[in-house]
Amino acid sequence: MAPGSLDQSFVVEPVARLIEELSRLPGIGPKTASRLTFFLLRADEAQSRALAEAIVDVKAQVALCSRCFNITVGDLCPVCLDTARDQAKVCVVEEPLDVLAIERSGVYRGLYHVLHGHLAPLDGVYREHLKIEELLDRARSEPIDEVILATNPNTEGEATAFLIHRELTPLGVRMTRLARGLPTGGDLEWADADTLGSALEGRREL
Repeated sequence: MAPGSLDQSFVVEPVARLIEELSRLPGIGPKTASRLTFFLLRADEAQSRALAEAIVDVKAQVALCSRCFNITVGDLCPVCLDTARDQAKVCVVEEPLDVLAIERSGVYRGLYHVLHGHLAPLDGVYREHLKIEELLDRARSEPIDEVILATNPNTEGEATAFLIHRELTPLGVRMTRLARGLPTGGDLEWADADTLGSALEGRREL
């Protein structure tokens, strides 16, 4: 048995299967997966059924916004549908979770563009796997005055920001980067609202 794994030879098949599936989720190891499984076993049927239905609904109903590639249940996400937001500013982030993090800061009132990842050649992730061409199309067709590069402040995020800066420069779009209030090597989703707010307000020209 591998270190850290649990002996499931005595566990009935449906329980063992749920433990195995939960342990595949990021941040959940075998022990946490086991605790969650036995919590669901103790919970009433309505609670377990509600969780199962929520998971099915997420896969069946949630799609990507046709404009910014944030998550949505329609063609456009709520941010893109909000005409009160600044249509001339686009904040480029790696993942939909980063949109939620920035929105919690309460500072930014522009639009977004979600790349769905970052450059990682060693993992087989290249330019064509990201929503970079779609960003260039938006810069050509929309009245965008500023692109805020809010990729994560780590090696991959910096490389991604550099590539986007190089691609957008010929289009004459003003580009800024989040201020260094964010810890180097960290992820946006873990930053608190005050730190993100300060980073947005103190962004710098590129």
